[in-house]
Parts: sequence; C-alpha cells; structure tokens
Amino acid sequence: MSVIRNVHVRTVHAPAAAVGALLDRLSADDDPVFPVPAWPPMRFDRPLGVGATGGHGPIRYGVTAYEPGRRVRFDFTPPSTGFHEMTVEPLDDERCRVRHVLEADMRGARRLRWHAVVRPLHDTVVEEMFDNFERAATGALAHPVRWSPRVRLLNRLLWDKPVTVAFPENARLVRTAVDWFEEADYRDAYAMDLPPGMPLDPAAWEGVLRGIPVTDRAEREVVLGEDAGHLDFRASLLVDGDARRVTLSSVVRVHPKLRGRLYWAAVSRVHPFMARLMLRRTHRRLALAAPSAAERAAHARAATG
Repeated sequence: MSVIRNVHVRTVHAPAAAVGALLDRLSADDDPVFPVPAWPPMRFDRPLGVGATGGHGPIRYGVTAYEPGRRVRFDFTPPSTGFHEMTVEPLDDERCRVRHVLEADMRGARRLRWHAVVRPLHDTVVEEMFDNFERAATGALAHPVRWSPRVRLLNRLLWDKPVTVAFPENARLVRTAVDWFEEADYRDAYAMDLPPGMPLDPAAWEGVLRGIPVTDRAEREVVLGEDAGHLDFRASLLVDGDARRVTLSSVVRVHPKLRGRLYWAAVSRVHPFMARLMLRRTHRRLALAAPSAAERAAHARAATG
C-alpha cells in the first residue's frame, strides 16, 4: 500500500469544552497549542476556518472542515495528497480524548523521506501539541515528550538560516556610536524572523558575539565591539518587535597599516559565514529555551487578571 496512516491519541483530564476552546485558537497570535518557537508556527491567510490556506514550515495545506471546539481537518496542497485532522471527543464531564490522524499517499522517495525524516519530526510535534493541550487545560504535565537524538539532529539541520539584508535604517545606535561610521571599510547585515515566544529584549541576544564587550544599548538595540591595533569593529543587534525580526549588522574600519590590511583580508573571507552561524545558533538556543505555547498563554492570562 502507498497510503501512510499515522494516529496519535491522548486522554486529557479536562472537559471537552475547555480543550475544544484551545483547538479553536490554532494559528492565532495567542495560539496556546502549536509548539512554537521550537518548530515553525502554523500560519494561514485568514482566521481558522474552511477556506483558510497556509501551513507550517514547508508543509502546505488548507482547512477543508471545521467544527468549532470539536474538529478541524487540513487537506495537503497539491501535488501532495492526503490530510491531517485534530478532533476533541468527550469521554465524560471531566475527560476528553484528543486525536490526531494523518493520511497521505506516499510512494518511492517520498515514502523513504517520510520514514527517515518526516515521521520522527511529525510525531514529536503532535505529541508536543498534546502536551500543550494538557498544560493549558489542566495546569500540569507529568510526562512531557522528550526529543530523540535523531529529532535533535534534524531540528538542528533544518533550522532556518539567516538571510542577507540591507544595513537597517533603524539601527540608529550603531550609526551614531562611532564617528567613523560613514567612512567604514565594510558593512553587512543578516536577519532572522522571530516567531512567537522568542525574546524581544536585545540583552538576550548578546551571546551572539560571546566575549565581545557591550559598548552601548537602547530599548531595541545593543552595540558590541572593540578597537584594536589593526581594526575597529562594531556589531549591532537590532530586535524589531513590530517586524518580528532580529538583525545582526557589522561595521569595520581597517587601520591603514599593512598589518591591518593583511589581517582583514584573511578575516573578511570567513566573517560572513561566522556571523550567520553565530546568529543562527543563538536563535535556536533561545527558541529551545523559551516557555511553551501553553505556558506563555497562562502567563498572558495571569497578567491580564
């Protein structure tokens, strides 16, 4: 057979109405269920409902059935075929069953990829969703899902990569931090999106350049750097909460002596790779250390009384 069927079931000790209300918040800005930021968020082109299209990460699908508080079905976008759906079924007044079913037609290389890569990731994401249902509905979770070594490796390998961007206009601090900014010999900037749950305090991102001293800081930006005998270096970490993006920008002034020119000729070849690597590593480390979606929802609820 070419059809893959994958089923996950969990009994949650909470009324179906309470768990169903959590299901209805899937993909919303305050989604308490989908395990973000450890995994790419579920996003649609409109609120959850029949006709909404989107997905999570590279997986594309649309909502084809929706019974508020009870069931939502997503059909994969062609050329993929199949569906996955989540249901909430009452067992009694204080318990319900949450079920996730995936069915898809997979042949050849796609079937091999499913078993080697997709299934362990899918299983982990679904079980973490169940964890969040349980946390949010009961306030406790006795046995959270644990990542296998394969899942950790795949998560690391598939983590988003920084993209090259123009030097940000709103990196005002680094632009005024040194009087040689306009005459700098080198500038670059790399950015990554910030899914829900990622820290927006620039101080949390200082570890991108471990060991480099902080020279200035503001509400959205921190500047690190130092002056040396061969060159002067400044780096800006700009955390834009409105655009949900963090940007690492570098500015270098090379001293005119031969030593400085030779040093920068060598370092400039590896600098772009190292800057992207350090930003990506810090991004992943902060994402994996962030509170779960259910914990964030509980904190937000407590903060609003």
